[in-house]
Amino acid sequence: MAMQGTLHDAFIEELRDTYDAEKQLTKALPRVAKAASSPDLRAAFEQHIKETQGQIERLTRVFESLGEKPRGKHCDGMAGILEEAKSALEEDTDDATMDALLIASAQRAEHYEMAAYGTLVAWAQAMGHDEAVELLQQTLDEEKATDEKLSSLAEGGINQQAADLAHGGDDADEDMDEAEDTPKPAARRQPARAGATSTSRGGGAAVAARSSASRNTGGAAKRSAGRSQAGARKR
Repeated sequence: MAMQGTLHDAFIEELRDTYDAEKQLTKALPRVAKAASSPDLRAAFEQHIKETQGQIERLTRVFESLGEKPRGKHCDGMAGILEEAKSALEEDTDDATMDALLIASAQRAEHYEMAAYGTLVAWAQAMGHDEAVELLQQTLDEEKATDEKLSSLAEGGINQQAADLAHGGDDADEDMDEAEDTPKPAARRQPARAGATSTSRGGGAAVAARSSASRNTGGAAKRSAGRSQAGARKR
């Protein structure tokens, strides 16, 4: 009867799988970095290439601390992720969209590694492999930091640039600028309304007529009063 595998056996198998995954990444990342248009994104990929080489060295030390020979076992999971990344690199897109695709592919790889290293740290702690825990935790922290950096770059402008291009944002901005630069025609003066002018003139004539009538009426009254007073003196 075959002996059953133990958690230690599973731990060693996971180490070998992760070791191979890191080896695959060291071959793929330079091409990914070269394809990036954003200087900050390219720098992030180049930094992670160096970190990945250091992570392979840590895994070697973990194997040695357990009395195991450092060797990998083909990681199908990482191979599939990198195959998808290769397909993304072959897409004919604008620069911002390509950068967004590169970030998405890189974060798939990062999340895969974070899951692997999280498991390795937990198992090493459970079995009391203190040196392995320390080394593996360092790598897990680096993977998390890289993932956060990629998210920051995506949310800091790359995704929005790609979205604007997808919805004609540049064309819309140009149309708006042209509209603002086009001089507006001068406002046409409205002619004065005839009714308002005639009313004003009519009002003035009515005042003059009333004034004239008042003068005429007053004069007639004075003459009539004068005649009455003269007649009274004669009588």
